[in-house]
Parts: sequence; C-alpha cells; structure tokens
Amino acid sequence: MQLTHEHQEIQRTLKRFITNEVNPHVDEWEAAEIFPAHEVFKKLGDLGLLGLTKPEAYGGMALDYSYAVVMAEALGDIHCGALPMAIGVQTDMATPALARFGSDELRREFLAPAISGDAVGCIGVSEPGAGSDVANIKSHARKDGGDYVITGQKMWITNSLQADWMCMLVNTGDGLSGANQHKNKSLIMVPMDSKGIEKTKKIRKIGMHASDTGLIYFDEVRVPQRNLLGVEGQGFMYQMMQFQEERLWAAANAIQGLMSCIDLTVAYAQKRKLFGAHVADQQWVQFTLAELKTEVECLRALTYRACDLYVSGQDVTELASMAKLKAGRLLRTVPDGCLQFWGGMGFTLDNRVSRMYRDGRLASIGGGADEVMMGIIAKAMGTLKRPLSK
Repeated sequence: MQLTHEHQEIQRTLKRFITNEVNPHVDEWEAAEIFPAHEVFKKLGDLGLLGLTKPEAYGGMALDYSYAVVMAEALGDIHCGALPMAIGVQTDMATPALARFGSDELRREFLAPAISGDAVGCIGVSEPGAGSDVANIKSHARKDGGDYVITGQKMWITNSLQADWMCMLVNTGDGLSGANQHKNKSLIMVPMDSKGIEKTKKIRKIGMHASDTGLIYFDEVRVPQRNLLGVEGQGFMYQMMQFQEERLWAAANAIQGLMSCIDLTVAYAQKRKLFGAHVADQQWVQFTLAELKTEVECLRALTYRACDLYVSGQDVTELASMAKLKAGRLLRTVPDGCLQFWGGMGFTLDNRVSRMYRDGRLASIGGGADEVMMGIIAKAMGTLKRPLSK
C-alpha cells in the first residue's frame, strides 16, 4: 500500500487534532471513565474524518478503504486505547452495513448525522451469552402491525451509554437452529431514546477506561419495520461482511501505538541506570526491542497487503483474520516486554506503557477472539475439512 499526498494529509490533519484536542484531556477522561463523545465526534465530523469511505450523498468522501486504514493507524497516536476504539466503532463498525444496505431514508436519518458528528452510533451484537459466538444471540424482534417489537439485551457495547442509535443484530425468525441460525437474523436501526430501553450500568473494565461500555436491556421496544437494513434474515451475512473491515481496522490501529510503546521504552532505557550502566547498554534489552519492532513491521506489511487486496475487490477474510490475530498477540507481548524494562515505574497507573498493557489485552478478545481467528484461518487452509477424530 503506497501512501499518496492525500493519505499523508489525512495523517497530518488527524495528528494535529490529536495533539491539540485529545491528548491534553486523555488523563482526565481516563480518570472519569468516560469521554465527551458528542463533543469529540463533532470536531472530527467538522474535519471530514468520520465518513472517509462513506457515500458523498450523505456527507462522506467516497474514498477507498486504504484511507480508513491510514486513519486507524494515525489514531494510534492517542495516549490511550479507549478513544481510538470509540471512534472506530463510529466509522468502521456501526456504520458500514448502514451505508451499504440502508435505504436512502435510513441513511439520511442515521448515517448523515454520524458522518457530520451530530450523532453517536453503536453496534449491538454481543450479549451475555453470545460474544464471539454471534449465531447464538437471543435478542428477538417480532412483527406487530408496521413495527418490530424488540426484546433482549446487549452487553459490552462500546459508546452505548452516549449513543443516539444502535445498529442491532436480532433474531427475526423462530425455531431455527444449527446452520439455520445464520438465516434468521437481521440488522435493525434502533434509536436509543426509544421507550423500553434501559441502560442499566456502565461496565467497569481493567483497561479502555475512557470508553463507556454498557449493558442494555430492551423490553418490548418498538421501531418501524422500515428501520430494517437490507433484506430480513440476511443480518448475519451483513455482519460477517462488516467484520472484514473491523478486523483490518483493529490491525491498523495497533501499529502506531505499538511503535510508540517501543520508542518510549528505548528513551527510558537510555536514561535509566542499573548496576552502574544504562539499561539500554545491555544486549538482551537491545535485541528484545529490535525483535519487537521487527514484529510490528511485519504486522504493518500484512495489514497493508490485506488492505490492497480488499481495495481491489478481493475477499480478504483469511488475511484480515491473520492481521487481527497478529495485532492481538503483539498488543499483549510488546507492552509486556517493554514494561519489564521500566521496572517499578512500569507498574504505575500513569505510565503510558502500563496503560497500553491494560488496554491492549482486549484485542485478543473483542471483534472475534484469537481462537475464532485461528478457526477462520484453519478453515481457509482446508485443515477443518477432515472429520474430527473420535
């Protein structure tokens, strides 16, 4: 993937915004365990950064997905993981299916305000009993007159406590199981001020503190049937298509943060003395950091290659899963390895490396756990075609 002048301008614009409008407030938002999503998103919308790949008719720029990857990577300059994740939900998780399959009316009502930053969106897939196992969701929508009536719950939902709407995956058919579980699901746009929605609590997490994560109950929530995205029963397929972009975004977003983690550690190791010498003077430290940086560059190459193929119209499910798997692993090993060289300072809350150590752990769980990624890769390799041994 070759970066053009336009790609670089997006990077520069975003870097200025992060330096001036985000990083000075990150510590405050982390302590409060929430950030002002409407305020931050409106500023991003004014810069044209919330709709890079979305149709021009609704305020987007209609650029190819390489621009989303560049933006995701640049967001790694933010001094925490929570803000990039929240922004990524708005741009690459809650809105792709809406942009592709929503009616003109739905795109005017929900997509255009999300692109301008006047509305905050969230994606409602995970439930208490269905995280990576998307087919096992229990939330249900029945038809009544011209409405869908939705009952169920969603959990681990980023942005949900501040969201104006949810793109919600629900069952719209009964009595289906096994392979048919993939054919009875639909995506429905749900305004979050609808009667019957209860935002019961903010879930406290070991990392991603500034991101609001909610447990949401839906009790006979009525929305018009026109809020259906695309064709009823195709929601699972739409969501799987969307995961390609979500996983590419997650991989790209990890790169700059990982590089910053290494750079910060190099600078600290050059100043910290231990037994009469600087930590950076030890060959073990030098070689460890050199290998970690090499691994991050491998992630960048894999992500860029997957992006190139995706932009050319190819299915990159396997490569996107590889990139997401690699990113999750590196977000565990790189901060862990770097933190060790900080000694006791690495075990303090205010250290950016320790924050990445906490925030990065989510990457191997959210958006499909490592084990799910390996299953997808194994299936693409053909190793799952043989029956399991008894």
